[in-house]
Amino acid sequence: MFTSLAGSSVVVTGASKGIGKGIASVFADAGAKVLIVGRDATTAQAAAEELDAGRGSVTALAADVSDPAGCAAIAAAATMRHGGIDVVCANAGKFPEGRLADLTAADIDDVLGTNLKGTMLTVQACLPALRASGHGRVVITSSITGPFTGFSGWTHYGASKAGQLGFMRTAALELAPDGITVNAVLPGNVLTEGLQDLGEGYLNQMSASIPLKRLGTVADIGYAALFLATREAGFITGHALVVDGGQIVPESLDAMA
Repeated sequence: MFTSLAGSSVVVTGASKGIGKGIASVFADAGAKVLIVGRDATTAQAAAEELDAGRGSVTALAADVSDPAGCAAIAAAATMRHGGIDVVCANAGKFPEGRLADLTAADIDDVLGTNLKGTMLTVQACLPALRASGHGRVVITSSITGPFTGFSGWTHYGASKAGQLGFMRTAALELAPDGITVNAVLPGNVLTEGLQDLGEGYLNQMSASIPLKRLGTVADIGYAALFLATREAGFITGHALVVDGGQIVPESLDAMA
């Protein structure tokens, strides 16, 4: 049995929907006090009310992680509401499609600003509280796209996700003396609202390329994040945990039995 996370203070950014909401749900079910962060106040509040289910432990905050002031507000709110911060799940991200030849500097800045800069600013703002906890955990949502694979139309997204791992490794070194671990979860294709928008043909194609023959669920990613936040995972840091149903294993579809 793992040590209970009941009562722990957890921040999940980008948690109004999709993978972030799934992560927040898993931590809430484990008894943690969860701060859901999203850019839209109405959506974030609706997600918090749904996941709280009368427990009084899940609340919402509207903030932009690409803005240092927004990240400072996240840290302040979690500390005020929960008495500190034990776990930061830096999940906020965006993945607009755009081929390299057509991307503007603003397009690139927009994706890197949220996915990479936003991760760094979120962790930075929460550092004092993570240090004070004595066992801080940082879990970054990266992706197999960028670190392991490529997909046409997402050069800026892939670059941001690979960049997160570079940040993770050095942050893990810098924060180790404080007892803070820094790890990442790398989802493969997970069934979310955003993925559904890509159409049934895309979903079927992706399912066929996964050895387990199914898309991931948001809970699959949530449980991976939960494990990395446990006391028992305290000797794991600077690690990228791939959660993709084996998608990056075969050389081609012909390689699968």
